[in-house]
Amino acid sequence: MKFGKSICVLNVGGTRYAFTREVIRDFPLRRVSRLHACATEKEVLELCDDYDRDRNEFFFDRHAQAFVFIMLYVRSGKLRFVPGVCELSFYTEMLYWGLESAHLDSCCQKRLDDRMSDIGLDSLSEGDIRVSADESQSPEESVPRTALTGRARWLEMMRKTFEEPSSSLAAQLLASVSVIFVIVSMIMLCASTLPDWDTAKRNTVEEHRIVEAVCIGWFTAECIVRFLVAKDKWEFLRRPLNIIDVIAITPYYVTMAMARAGMPGAGLGVAGVILRVLRMMRVFWLMKLARHFLGLQTLGLTLRRCYREMVMLMVFVCVAMAIYSALAQLLEHGLDLGTQNHDYASIPAAAWWVIISMTTVGYGDVYPVTIGGRVLGGMCVVSGIVLLALPITFIYHSFVQCYHELKVRSARYARSLSAEMLQ
Repeated sequence: MKFGKSICVLNVGGTRYAFTREVIRDFPLRRVSRLHACATEKEVLELCDDYDRDRNEFFFDRHAQAFVFIMLYVRSGKLRFVPGVCELSFYTEMLYWGLESAHLDSCCQKRLDDRMSDIGLDSLSEGDIRVSADESQSPEESVPRTALTGRARWLEMMRKTFEEPSSSLAAQLLASVSVIFVIVSMIMLCASTLPDWDTAKRNTVEEHRIVEAVCIGWFTAECIVRFLVAKDKWEFLRRPLNIIDVIAITPYYVTMAMARAGMPGAGLGVAGVILRVLRMMRVFWLMKLARHFLGLQTLGLTLRRCYREMVMLMVFVCVAMAIYSALAQLLEHGLDLGTQNHDYASIPAAAWWVIISMTTVGYGDVYPVTIGGRVLGGMCVVSGIVLLALPITFIYHSFVQCYHELKVRSARYARSLSAEMLQ
């Protein structure tokens, strides 16, 4: 900024905010920070509605209360909707100041998705406002801004390509290749447990090694690239799917290292058992498909949001199992009436019968023979149906909400993908 005083005043809907030039330059809101690069009043008026040179005051004819909440986001990093203000109106204010829907808290993000889905807008208004904002930026500004953020944009593009399969055409192609490698790896894992596998492997040992090495190499390269482009490396390492990736990849390299050291896996005793268990962890690579399929994403999100209901369900089952197993052991074995049922010799043994009865599985391997035990069995089955049905309603509604939310998000990515293909 080559004019005005050192103190800049932002007047938003009648509310005045005073900042220094240094603060304006590094301001988190894009529209405000761009004021620092303005060299003339004409450029300033492209970003604000009016300008007072004497007081160095910038006027914005925008919603004052919405800007208060946006300023709270600048200070605390948490952005929520203004009570009593339409979600779409607040969203318009966010886009005007340079914020996106991703800056909202998860609860407000869901409200926005629901609202936009109800009226069929999705991201249309966001695109319109972005176009108008880009048009207001002069060509002289656009070149240095691109140069400054080129590396960050490239990293963000790479991150979306590997983490969000619906974000672009390249991401979809990469996801398809990853799914193919997962399927091939699972086929190899399943085939390795067949009785004739050892014979076939001896006949085609080189082919099997090449296929396994290619699959492991792909998963290793994918994991390394995703780690390098991740915004938060510690958060990346804490994600369950990434931990599963590392656990599934590690046994291959451990096996190769032991083979080079002259220690075959079959003769390692306990270490060999542990290694085979870790190798079997490759089956969890199927969880990688959660990045590519909406159904698995919905299931994971539902379980994450309904963990209280799941814990409540487990408490119900455990309490009922403790009561019924104690009574079953008493009626079938503990009373010593001449018809002792040895399948109920202990409460833990009776607990197995209780759990398969409450879930209405009923394998038939264990069953009561006394009249009291059969009456108790009927009560156990009926109470199991009731107890299991109680939390299901909450879980079902959460599943529907999660599916709707992810479907809206997927549709938004699909529109951006269509725009990319048209360009």
